[in-house]
Amino acid sequence: MSLQGAKGVYKVSVIPPLDFPILCMVTDRFGCAGRPLEDVVAQAVEGGVGMVQLRERDLSADALFELAKRIREITRGRALLFVNDRVDVALAVGADGVQLPESGLPVEAVRRMPGNWLLVGRSVHDVEGAVAAENYGADLLVAGSVFATASHPGRVPEGIELLHELSGSVGVPYLGIGGVTAENVGVVMEAGASGVAVITAVTESDDPRLAAHDLAGEISRTWAAAKTSVRP
Repeated sequence: MSLQGAKGVYKVSVIPPLDFPILCMVTDRFGCAGRPLEDVVAQAVEGGVGMVQLRERDLSADALFELAKRIREITRGRALLFVNDRVDVALAVGADGVQLPESGLPVEAVRRMPGNWLLVGRSVHDVEGAVAAENYGADLLVAGSVFATASHPGRVPEGIELLHELSGSVGVPYLGIGGVTAENVGVVMEAGASGVAVITAVTESDDPRLAAHDLAGEISRTWAAAKTSVRP
């Protein structure tokens, strides 16, 4: 499949399956310590980020489209690209998926869109929302905030308890988000998560590649340990 753009054809291949465990980087171009977002994303992917969620909510559609094209080229063949909220931009740049905020379009509405091949993620903050998202066909949930986070100042986090509750309530995979670091990521994985989504742990790091590498390593270690512990 391909999409004809003003500067050529955007190639759209068959969307690869989700490969767990996942380390997802959520973007914040204002939180990159003065570095270009593209540079931070490239370093993070090199370090082990397997999914990039482009979340730049203040940008106009055309500015987001141009940025998404650049991020798509960085991630192509190396990491999945999800665009936050904007299904149109995700489709236009040949992204792998769209991440729907809890107050965004309903999952079922996105599923009904003609020509839509996107994976659909849904942000959730409680079990009820998670169950509904699964029932309507979400491929992936992003749950939290797990810990207190500067991206949501003053907000009381849902806590690790939410992840434990999801483990017994939904079958769709979920990532923990909110205040996750290399020091506490093991707790998130032990609560049944299939990975984590982070912002500042990578974007504000002096070395995004190394930060991603350390997070990815700890995620893989605890994922493998969890799988081993349930074997008969």
